[in-house]
Amino acid sequence: MASYIKAVISRPLPLFTAATVLRAAMLVYGLWQDANSPLKYTDIDYLVFTDAARFTFSSASASPYTRETYRYTPLLAWLLYPTTWPGTFWFSFGKALFAAADLLAGYLIILVLRGPHVRMPTDRACGYASIWLLNPMVATISTRGSSEGLLGVLVITLLWAVLERKVTLAGVLLGLGVHFKIYPFIYAPAIVWWMDAEQIGRTQEAKRKGQGSREQATGVLEKVVAFITPERITLALVSLATFLALNLVMYALYGMPFLTHTFFHHITRIDHRHNFSPYNTLLYLTSAQPNSSRLKVESVAFVPQLLLSTVLIPLVGAKRDLPATMLAQTFAFVTFNKVCTSQYFLWYMVFLPLYLPNSSLLHSPRLGVSALALWVATQGLWLQQAYNLEFLGLSTFIPGLWAASLAFFLVNCWILGIIVDDLGGSPESKIKAS
Repeated sequence: MASYIKAVISRPLPLFTAATVLRAAMLVYGLWQDANSPLKYTDIDYLVFTDAARFTFSSASASPYTRETYRYTPLLAWLLYPTTWPGTFWFSFGKALFAAADLLAGYLIILVLRGPHVRMPTDRACGYASIWLLNPMVATISTRGSSEGLLGVLVITLLWAVLERKVTLAGVLLGLGVHFKIYPFIYAPAIVWWMDAEQIGRTQEAKRKGQGSREQATGVLEKVVAFITPERITLALVSLATFLALNLVMYALYGMPFLTHTFFHHITRIDHRHNFSPYNTLLYLTSAQPNSSRLKVESVAFVPQLLLSTVLIPLVGAKRDLPATMLAQTFAFVTFNKVCTSQYFLWYMVFLPLYLPNSSLLHSPRLGVSALALWVATQGLWLQQAYNLEFLGLSTFIPGLWAASLAFFLVNCWILGIIVDDLGGSPESKIKAS
């Protein structure tokens, strides 16, 4: 059995065949469950996406924001246009698209692992990519109709472009990613900090310029000037131009509702359903009794989250190991976010195959198994409390649901500490295939 599994996950063709079959089987099963069970397989968000697509193309002046609770870029509704065609097959088009995005993200993971940053043999690269490709949680979320797989493709392509020194492409992808879903902006500081002369391939040029001037760049002004490189300027300008161009087009088409629902909503949102965050109960109370105070928790919750993900973690790890730094940034962002749902876990899970080869979690099996067991157990505890609340009608907010949220949060903080500790002690040069 072990030899058969190894044969499947060590070669691209059987690996991607198995990943495709897994997703196809889940799509078919989802159709059956939707037709035969009161508990639907299809995610409610998918119904929002498809409704928005139908509204968008219902008339020349229609808007996806006619659909209440649609909080996304119109690009997503455009991509799902085929779901407006009649028939179950076309209704499932978006799910198939998201599942295909999972597969593409897996292929890009292999490209990064085999590239100059890691130089891992194909069989090992496929083995680590299988953590994403054959992960039942990833496959379930995508085939239920969550669009996170598209974000996975954008983010891993961004990482690949940066590591391959394709700066203009990286700028386009960063701008597109932030437009599509705000959170990829957290990667900008890490990428910019990583893009020094050595990483970008201009080491010899930098040495020639520094000859005869060993005291160069010692002052603050000199360091600032040395920091502003052509690559960093290109990345900033291209990403900003892409982001602004997309937003201007969408604003011209859909007006203020585009800005309100796609961006502004996320600053003051108080979603409390299906929310693993310890802010969950507080957001529930706020939604029931709005707070008139100027200092609202839903607005200030970003402070520790952004301090960690955009400042401290990039400074600690970006120059040592960019992929692992992006994992740590995403993990911190999701853990400290005021809204934390299962779909958000995919944001950092896509980086796991790039971090694990030299991680403490893999090198110390006891530590790795303990972290996984606690992550799953505390998540299961929260789900049990949420089931009692939403399906059985039992009031489990205090202490059950809140205590479970806090336990899950603390476990995530512990795991984040392990990842950051690995960043601080493992220089990038260690990440080589053996």
